[in-house]
Amino acid sequence: MKNLDRRTKILLVVSLLVGLLLGALFFGGSSKTEETTVKSTTETKKAEVWTCSMHPQIRQSGPGHCPICGMDLIPLESSDNLVDPDAITMSPSAMILAGISTYRVGFSDGIKDIPLNGKIEVNDKKVYSQSSHIPGRIEKIQVTYEGEYVQKGQLVANVYSPELSSAQQELLEAYSVKDMQPQLYQSVRTKLKNWKISDASINAIISSRKIRESFPIFADVSGYVVKKNVELGDYVQRGQTLFDVADLSSVWVLFEIYESDMNWIKKGDVVNYTVASLPGEKFSGRISFIDPFINPTTRVANARVEISNPGLKFKPAMFVSGNVEAKIASNKAIISVPKTAVMWTGKRSVVYVQTNTDKGSSFKLREVTLGPQLGDDYIIQDGLSAGEEVVENGTFNVDAAAQLAGKPSMMNQKEEVKGHTVDTDKVVLKNDKVADNAEINKNLQPLYRNYFALTDALTKDDFSRAKVALLKFDKEIAQVDSQVFSTSSLKVWNNYKSKLNNETKYAVKLKDIEKLRTKFEAIANVMIDLTKAFKPLDESTYVQFCPMANNNKGATWLSDKKEIVNPYLGKKMLTCGSTKQVLK
Repeated sequence: MKNLDRRTKILLVVSLLVGLLLGALFFGGSSKTEETTVKSTTETKKAEVWTCSMHPQIRQSGPGHCPICGMDLIPLESSDNLVDPDAITMSPSAMILAGISTYRVGFSDGIKDIPLNGKIEVNDKKVYSQSSHIPGRIEKIQVTYEGEYVQKGQLVANVYSPELSSAQQELLEAYSVKDMQPQLYQSVRTKLKNWKISDASINAIISSRKIRESFPIFADVSGYVVKKNVELGDYVQRGQTLFDVADLSSVWVLFEIYESDMNWIKKGDVVNYTVASLPGEKFSGRISFIDPFINPTTRVANARVEISNPGLKFKPAMFVSGNVEAKIASNKAIISVPKTAVMWTGKRSVVYVQTNTDKGSSFKLREVTLGPQLGDDYIIQDGLSAGEEVVENGTFNVDAAAQLAGKPSMMNQKEEVKGHTVDTDKVVLKNDKVADNAEINKNLQPLYRNYFALTDALTKDDFSRAKVALLKFDKEIAQVDSQVFSTSSLKVWNNYKSKLNNETKYAVKLKDIEKLRTKFEAIANVMIDLTKAFKPLDESTYVQFCPMANNNKGATWLSDKKEIVNPYLGKKMLTCGSTKQVLK
């Protein structure tokens, strides 16, 4: 009985241990599952909205696939993600599907490879004109075609000259009296020598006592005939060109430099080039001259490289392709990015800078200042630092996603101006006060004085005084000092300045007061908006309106007088109109 009790006790203890173990397994697993479920539910609550990285307009209440591209949806960004609110985030898979690749900004050697095209030309310094030193008719001509080679001293033509016949007759007569009149004899002899008749030929005439009717002309230089000017039987004057001869022992290579590349190329630069008709051979030379004039039709100037031409390897009119490696002169390190990384809005250049987080890659728009173009790259003067990563390919895909997500993008960039968000691509108008600066107000005062003078002259129908005020007004636009503006205020002022310039450049040419009044309306509207933006005046001004102006279409103007004095109708209806707004 005692043994049975002991066995029973042992079985009870074992059963209890097994029960405890099984209980721990069941209840412990249930607790873990419940914890996982709670965690999952919490995460789902945190990410109640799911979207597509490529198509941010897609919004769903849970995970799934994008109905447009089929990509996995991702949780919409929240403030817990610690991602820049102006950045657009993409997962690695989204970047692959969008074809996005990045480029790490690095330093550049600052060398620009400028391609040049040109051709071989005759060296103008080695072109000579073979002229006739004897007036008369060409009886024989030995040079018959262009391209023919002429050797110095070679007979090139025979000329019959009545004047030379008379001179020979004078020679014989002077010779017969040379003892009595030696000076006459020498004078006639010199006359023949001026016609390049040699002493031997003169002596032969004296010895034979025969007058020669035809005299030879010999080549003065050696070279190739590039232009033939006379034919057999032509009459020529003394000094008239028979043909032009070029010495091709040296030639010019004339390269065309486009206007946009003029600042890069200078005298002394080395040009490496090849000749189309000499494949496999490479040549180089230094630029000895750059044409100071640009062809108004082709917008190019010529750069000259002078080269020796042994064996006549280079022939005029051969096509040549070359390049110049020009280096940027800069006192600081030069950084560059590929052209594909840069987008233009017409006013600024922007890139997307990448930042990697545990949530994926985020991209934020950044404005940059571009320098010169180096082949397929752009120099970055300001806005980026070496080591940063920018989107190289797929830039427009990133920008499209940013636009759809309402983030700053190429067409929608915002900045903070004194606590107010301002769209820098649009003009700040109406009641947005972008500046409250005494220096700005002081600079704008002369502009307003001349505007009010113009208004006053129009109310009095005084065209001459109105024209003087307008000319002063136009001058004062340019006199406003841009340095007193902040960056954001300057953008606003420049916009108004541009509008005013567009109006005044035509208005100052008008010769009729009614046409001037029509142009005045546009000027007045800009001045109203300028006043609302900057509020530069100490005294109140008045926005006034006349329904009968502008052919009964109505027109508005800015006045410094509370009472109505109409500049559009003048003395005809001076008090027509009403005040619509007071700008204090």
